[in-house]
Amino acid sequence: MVSKQKILIVDDDASIAELISLYLTKECFETKMVHDGESALKEFDSFQPNLILLDLMLPGIDGYQVCREIRQRSSVPIIMLSAKGEIFDKVLGLELGADDYIIKPFDSKEMVARVKAVLRRFNPAPAVPAANEGAKVVEYPDLIINLTNYSVLYNGETVEMPPKELELLYFLASSPNQVFTREQLLDHIWGYEYIGDTRTVDVHIKRLREKIKDHAKWGLSTVWGIGYKFDVRS
Repeated sequence: MVSKQKILIVDDDASIAELISLYLTKECFETKMVHDGESALKEFDSFQPNLILLDLMLPGIDGYQVCREIRQRSSVPIIMLSAKGEIFDKVLGLELGADDYIIKPFDSKEMVARVKAVLRRFNPAPAVPAANEGAKVVEYPDLIINLTNYSVLYNGETVEMPPKELELLYFLASSPNQVFTREQLLDHIWGYEYIGDTRTVDVHIKRLREKIKDHAKWGLSTVWGIGYKFDVRS
């Protein structure tokens, strides 16, 4: 029997947490609810969730700090929940390592769909061998980006990164030396809902550069006033 995927729900409003749990349980997820940041960090270690739904306004340790501490030791998917809908708040959440950001109040069906979408990206189907025509693999000296099994090998070592970072890196590397505007990257990687929030791209490029340093043969380049490209050198 396949074990259920586990969702840790962190929200100081017990009624909202219970409602989220109800909808996710109906979709055959196993859930656990906590109502403050300190409990979230404790339960993260013991419950070992596949995904965290994290409210930002928590008593004691807030959601931003919880996200920051979890990201220091795990790449588990995190979806932030907040009544704050400003671009600054979204960007801050993404900078800290969140994989998605849902604004309250939210539609329950949309919330479930987003949970499933993030989990699909983070836990893809079993890898297809690289020789298979359908495999999505890009290779450069000292860098292998595999979108089929969501893995990145850099200098012979696996680099952990959230799904959106990997998708962005793969998309750029799949079209070497082609310049993409921030709007084009938003459209391809995030979809219509993020159009206009171009700082999202800048944040993810910054995080990629911290993990993947430029190589003599390739690198992530900024094209000032336009966007970015994966620069391949002879």
